[in-house]
Amino acid sequence: MNPLARLPRAAQGLAYAILAGLILTSMNAVMRVLTHSMDVYQAQFLRYFMGLVVMLPLILRDGMVAYRPHGMAGQAWRGLVHTAGLSLWFTSLPHIPMADLTALSFTTPIFIMLGAVVFLKEKAVWQRWVAAAIGFAGVIVVVAPRMSGEGGIYNFIMLGSAPLFAASFLITKALTKRDSPQVIVVWQSITVSVFSLPLALPGWVWPDATQWGMVLVCGLMGSLGHFCMTRSFSLADISAAQPLKFLDLIWAAGWGLLVFSEVPSQTTLLGALIIFTATTWIARSEARRARNTKDP
Repeated sequence: MNPLARLPRAAQGLAYAILAGLILTSMNAVMRVLTHSMDVYQAQFLRYFMGLVVMLPLILRDGMVAYRPHGMAGQAWRGLVHTAGLSLWFTSLPHIPMADLTALSFTTPIFIMLGAVVFLKEKAVWQRWVAAAIGFAGVIVVVAPRMSGEGGIYNFIMLGSAPLFAASFLITKALTKRDSPQVIVVWQSITVSVFSLPLALPGWVWPDATQWGMVLVCGLMGSLGHFCMTRSFSLADISAAQPLKFLDLIWAAGWGLLVFSEVPSQTTLLGALIIFTATTWIARSEARRARNTKDP
């Protein structure tokens, strides 16, 4: 029995948002450990391939017909864009502290907002541009102190993944008009696995038992985390759950300290707070604007 079912609907949504952040941040920590002993692109392929493997029982139970998309072009484009973002993300993963990684990921909602203006022709309200400016100021606070070190370039490579993930999210938003979340998640695993395989083959080394166990755990955690995220979106407004995203930085800092002996710098925490403030403000502003538009 689901213990969260006893909570009010909105409270359930917030609880699922917290669980999603904890699970996915924990998965990132496992993946970072794995990339220290395995080619990063092989780890990328195996992460999504195992995500597909753990969903096979559901596919076999329901039949492949239940997971047939309404048009392959959209699914293929989404998989290609997401793979491009993942390639940058995995390239940087072994070189960036967990807290910095999470702080930079807070920029994705800003790129989603800008992409909606440019590609979906949504209204370019002034709050969006102010939020973007504040958010990028926070990015500078995070990355500037590290640019003098050898690994500074990886901060920008990681940041480069954010607009690609934002584009993937916008494509997903369009796909939900004709395909169910289950279909989209399954085909994400299929397409990302297919597009990642050519990158994985040049550096392929057959995993040992421990590595197989780690990628299996990551596949389970990834599927469960995305389920919790999708469930949260269906139960509560995204704007209501947005403030809880800052908890991801706490989980990431905790894993960074326990596993990698990393202590978040003051500039990382300050930059993350600036980015978080911008994204939370614009999320709430957009929610109020949507409600006012619907009101007669």
